[in-house]
Amino acid sequence: MSFFNKVFASVGIGGAKVDTRLEKDRIMPGEEVRGVVQIRGGSTEQNIDDIYLSLHTTYIKEADDKKYTATAQIDRFRLTQSFVIMENETKEMPFSFRLPLETPLSMGRTKVWVNTGIDIKNAVDPTDKDYLTVVPNPLMDGILNAVSGLGFRLREAECEQAPRHLRRNLPYVQEFEFVPVSGPFRGRLDELELVFYPKNENEVEVMMQVDRRARGLGGFLSEAMGMDETYVRMTIHAADLPSLKQKIQAAVERYC
Repeated sequence: MSFFNKVFASVGIGGAKVDTRLEKDRIMPGEEVRGVVQIRGGSTEQNIDDIYLSLHTTYIKEADDKKYTATAQIDRFRLTQSFVIMENETKEMPFSFRLPLETPLSMGRTKVWVNTGIDIKNAVDPTDKDYLTVVPNPLMDGILNAVSGLGFRLREAECEQAPRHLRRNLPYVQEFEFVPVSGPFRGRLDELELVFYPKNENEVEVMMQVDRRARGLGGFLSEAMGMDETYVRMTIHAADLPSLKQKIQAAVERYC
């Protein structure tokens, strides 16, 4: 009987199962993720070679003039070395890791999840998938609120394949696309796009793409040639929050 149990376990029938329980699923970049991984033995003992957690997101990738959704691994964390899980045994392993600052926010169609995997030699590896709701930390929230306070409305937030000049450690960037609906930039800009490059929890580099509205024939030709867009880099610190709206307005004004 034991022989058949091992055969079945090797194809995923009656083998070990894994279930990850997060302490909370709403979290900010830079915050600690805590939880417990529960491993339940199946109908026979099995040797667990490795348990790992990996953090993933989706992004839009383009190839051959076609767009499709791809998956990116943001980080990976190993929990334990090899051990044996006995028949019907249950083991629980607490874990914690810091959510990388580069983790995208759960806005628009962007999804972020933790994948739990167990490596079992000569068997189907069980997995578990748990979604996170990633919310802005105070600095990111302050920047988004300052832009909204200048009369911009968030039209889209999307992770897209990063062009070479914008790429850092990951293959994508998360773009926040705003359109002016009131305030000083209505009628002067088509849109304002933001990309965050966090340095730490109190400092972030912001890349802004200022898309000027075409005016007259010269403006129309500039727009047609893609010359109406200007990239602006600025570093924002937590100490800038009280005057952030004015700082962003002054930076954008120079290119209108």
